[in-house]
Amino acid sequence: MFPNEYGCPDALTKVNYIIKMANLKDIKNRIQSVKSTQKITRAMKMVAAAKVKRAENTVKASRPFTTELTSMLKKLLASVDFYSAQSLKIKSAIDNYPKLLQIREIKTVGLLVITSNKGLAGAYNANIVRKTLQTIKDYEEKGIKTILFVAGQKGISALKRKCKDYNCEIAKTYLNVVNSPSGEGAKIIIEDIAEYFVSQKIDKIEIITTRFKNMMSYFVENWDILPLKGLYDDSERIKDGILDPLMEFIPDMHNILQKVVPMYMTNILYQSLLEAQASELASRMTAMSAATSNAEKMINELSVAYNKTRQFAITQEIIEVVSGANAQLG
Repeated sequence: MFPNEYGCPDALTKVNYIIKMANLKDIKNRIQSVKSTQKITRAMKMVAAAKVKRAENTVKASRPFTTELTSMLKKLLASVDFYSAQSLKIKSAIDNYPKLLQIREIKTVGLLVITSNKGLAGAYNANIVRKTLQTIKDYEEKGIKTILFVAGQKGISALKRKCKDYNCEIAKTYLNVVNSPSGEGAKIIIEDIAEYFVSQKIDKIEIITTRFKNMMSYFVENWDILPLKGLYDDSERIKDGILDPLMEFIPDMHNILQKVVPMYMTNILYQSLLEAQASELASRMTAMSAATSNAEKMINELSVAYNKTRQFAITQEIIEVVSGANAQLG
């Protein structure tokens, strides 16, 4: 193929041939690498698709209970004229329901931010972090300090870096509650938040989470959770121009509110965790589906490039053989 190894034309031809063969090898390796990545993204898409349906069903099944519990608490609060803890046994901050209803001047706000522990979920975590930073900035402009309670490793990592530039601090972090939302996990977080509120370290608490809409979309939202007094106004007792009768409480209104208020708070947080989990899985399924499709397109393009390069190398080889034969005959 290279009759004159030390002649200039043949030597250059050999170098070009080696370069082309190296390119072919690089392209082939790249194709194999993309195929391996595609297998991973396809598997992650299938796992997310299997989980998101269960998460969607759980979210939809829990929403009616949350709606009814909220409505019931509004009616309870509208029926009570005063709040007292004198006859109550208070073991923790969450049992002190009069303090949880207390509205005071807002100097410090607590934000419970719910993100995921894993990445590869598109812009899911970035959207939540962006919403959190915007909320912190809005409060900072009003002279209000922000304390963060962050659930999910992605949010913890991002906000630890960002809090250096913003007027905020991270008080508590949570990991396990994100992967497997449960009432027990929600209660742990609520007890921490209630302790900060009752001790007046914070004057208001919001949850920054996502509300699941469907497999393709979700919304990042702020949910007010404390103080509870803001749940209702006097219009709650008026329907169709008629004043609703007050409720009767057995054994008494204070003991009932002491049970219902923690139940409501825990349920709201549990609902937010369920909504976040469904949104995360839907976002991951969409992202992995797009990644799999992009990998397929890249494989096709690389295959075309490989075939073109290979064909060029073969054609070049034939030309060199013919040229060498003609030179020998000449």
